[in-house]
Amino acid sequence: MEVLLLGTGSADGWPNPFCSCSSCAAAQTLGLVRGQTAALVDGVLLLDCGPEAPRAAAREGRDLHAVRDILLTHSHPDHTGPGALLWRSWAGRTEPLTIHGPAQALDACRDWAGPKDPVTFHEVVAGDRFSTSEGHQVTALAATHGDAGSGPGLLWEVTDPKQRRLLYATDTGWPSADTLGALEAAQPYDLVLLEETFGDCEDLGTDHLDLTSFAALVGRLRAAGTLTEDTQVVAVHLGHHNPAPDELDRRLGALGARAGRDGEVITVGSQAPDRSPRTRTLVLGGARSGKSLTAERLLAADPEVTYVATGGKRAGDEEWEQRVRIHQERRPSTWTTVETTDVAAVLVKACERDSILVDCLTLWLADCLDRAGTWSSDPSDLDAAAASAASVEAEIDALLGAVRATEARVVLVSNEVGQGVVPGTRSGRDFRDELGRLNARVADAVDDVTFVVAGQALTLKGTR
Repeated sequence: MEVLLLGTGSADGWPNPFCSCSSCAAAQTLGLVRGQTAALVDGVLLLDCGPEAPRAAAREGRDLHAVRDILLTHSHPDHTGPGALLWRSWAGRTEPLTIHGPAQALDACRDWAGPKDPVTFHEVVAGDRFSTSEGHQVTALAATHGDAGSGPGLLWEVTDPKQRRLLYATDTGWPSADTLGALEAAQPYDLVLLEETFGDCEDLGTDHLDLTSFAALVGRLRAAGTLTEDTQVVAVHLGHHNPAPDELDRRLGALGARAGRDGEVITVGSQAPDRSPRTRTLVLGGARSGKSLTAERLLAADPEVTYVATGGKRAGDEEWEQRVRIHQERRPSTWTTVETTDVAAVLVKACERDSILVDCLTLWLADCLDRAGTWSSDPSDLDAAAASAASVEAEIDALLGAVRATEARVVLVSNEVGQGVVPGTRSGRDFRDELGRLNARVADAVDDVTFVVAGQALTLKGTR
């Protein structure tokens, strides 16, 4: 199956030509101009046909004379551009063409086909199954999109004659119970074109996905087996509510997905998907820098995550309990929380399928020093100090050995405290020094290191 992405943008594209926001400016600078989302499958099947799709095909050196079927998701004008039927008629095409879609989308097209044009209109509702002229098997699923005026939207599941499977899911919000059940029960897909319109803006409505819901849906379908390690997950219907393209690539890459590009050709079944391997990542940052949120996003699309909380409980400390509640409330319900400082034991028991988030090594080190008696020993007692240091060193060695040996995907969070004010006490300075040395050793042991400043993630080591 060959899939040509004719467009990967939202209704207004990205950049929006009338917008000067930082996201649009970054896309413009990089020359990444995305038109309205549509795709051409095997040269014979169009997935959506908005007003920009025919010209996009021409820019890619493709003509559309062989197209025999068009699948329209809904009647919104960026997905249903009936002028293409008039252009086809002007070209004198006499081959049959069938347009499949919801009633409102078909009604928008009927007056654009002449009485002698060989165009058939096939009304489709969710749950319908049919074959296209060239032998693609199609199933329609209900999208969470549309209103009384535009009518309901559809998602398309397409299987080619060689049983290669594509899910075209744009536009939609979080799927209904029926659609989600159908997706979870489906045979694995080879390629998923999944909309991701709103980026980090989670207050713009429910008819589209944002990065959080995109990640949650990908994780849900991975847990069901609908998405496998061989499934390519490509984000489409992208708009300027997303972070700048480079940051979006980093964020999607952490989810095992990527952003589609206009003009990109995806050959399903003959190439390995570009997916993230199981990695070990250290996320560093100062207080309130956004490091924990960045770490959580790295694992947002993993089906199940073990969250290792090293802070413990502090009886009577309401402010601490409130911090813990905030962290707990933003974690997905599928995550399991383990409160322990024995991080090495958790990593040793983990297997390749596991994903583990450790938050954080700062509190782990504080507990380690406490248990070693570092703060309670007499500084003049050199033997006690040496024993304490040896105990701490042994625990750090055990942690690093477990980090290096684990087959799980691991994200570790730690504070960067070396750039602030010099602590006013000896114990504060000693702790700062110990944490700096620990961070450096962990950074050497992992694959990726990310430094978070003011909510912005910078790659210090690795590729993501």
